[in-house]
Amino acid sequence: MHNQSEQSHHDPEVQHHVMSRRSTRRLKRLGVGAIILAGIVVAWGLFLRNREAREVNVWTQAQAIPVVEAIQLHHGSSIRTLVLPGNLQPYIDAPILARVNGYILRWYHDIGAHVKAGELLAEIDTPELDHQLDQAKADLVSAMSNQQLADVTAKRWLNLLKTDSVSQQDADEKVADLAARKAAVDAARANVGRIEAFESFKRVVAPFDGVVTARKTDVGALIDAGRGTELFNVASIDPLRLYVPVPQSYSQQIKPGLKATLEVPEHPGQSFNAIITRSSGSISGRSGTLLAELAVNNKEGLLTPGGYAEVKFELPESSAIERVPASALILRMGGVALAVLQPDHHVKIKKVVVGRDFGSEVEVLSGLNANDLIVDSPPDSIEDGDLVRLSGNPEGVATVDKKQAAVPARAETAAGKKP
Repeated sequence: MHNQSEQSHHDPEVQHHVMSRRSTRRLKRLGVGAIILAGIVVAWGLFLRNREAREVNVWTQAQAIPVVEAIQLHHGSSIRTLVLPGNLQPYIDAPILARVNGYILRWYHDIGAHVKAGELLAEIDTPELDHQLDQAKADLVSAMSNQQLADVTAKRWLNLLKTDSVSQQDADEKVADLAARKAAVDAARANVGRIEAFESFKRVVAPFDGVVTARKTDVGALIDAGRGTELFNVASIDPLRLYVPVPQSYSQQIKPGLKATLEVPEHPGQSFNAIITRSSGSISGRSGTLLAELAVNNKEGLLTPGGYAEVKFELPESSAIERVPASALILRMGGVALAVLQPDHHVKIKKVVVGRDFGSEVEVLSGLNANDLIVDSPPDSIEDGDLVRLSGNPEGVATVDKKQAAVPARAETAAGKKP
């Protein structure tokens, strides 16, 4: 048997068969290993893909959360600057009309001329009035002559009455005639005075110190006093009146004595002082404003009547009143509201009552707490309970929970709703 084994060991066919069996077993082991390795690679790939999907899901949910800015409530200062438009007007503005009929003989001042009270502006030629004056003076002379004759006659009849040469009735008639003549003299003298007064209107003079703002006549122009012919317009420009329409919400703070400053376009960077002298005392039904009048010193003549002015009032303000940017307001059917940031990074929609509008800011009269954080420029679709992120926070105010992120995102979660 020993010899048979040695023979089989040296037999080439036997050796080839043995080697073939060994090679087959080796290939089987290599195949199994390759399969196991491929399974491991596939499993690892699936693991990485699943992890990336979860990370993308987390990132997607984080990006779906609105990014906002939170601001603190702003309290008003103790002084509020109120800027309003105003209109400058002359302190006195008088049209100069003719009181007598005639023709313009000459005029002495044109527009822009500064005149003093009583200074001659023009002369009117009145030939008819001159003749009326001559007639009135002649009537006065005639009446005075008749009075003198009646006086002599009355004295004579009174002397004759003492000797009973005339009757008492005749003497009384002469005395009464003397009284009538005296009355006629007084009437004639008054008529002369009346016409002389009209004669003084031939000289058209300035009624006060001011500036000629209009000349509406010329030499030779026919003047008809009955039609109210306007010859000149004279305005007093120192001081000036400044009229400012004040909104009703500020009407109680506009009192006489309150100081203001104004600027005009023709003098940029230069301000002028003014002071409230009076107000209309009533709110206009058309504009909802109170008309305030201010006095403005204009000795240097830099301000022009009829011009526009920007008027600034320094009004005392309550520092307890809270203000928010106008961009933070949410205007909806239910009224005005604000989005308040909560400690859990969700928002709460609070209805508020607003007061005055300052342009970039709005007063909030009620509805907020002193420590509330307000969301500025909130998205139009923001709702109560929405999750938000603060801008500038790389991780976000509210980092999405990984356990929650593993769950497929629902519609409201993707929209920023509170799950």
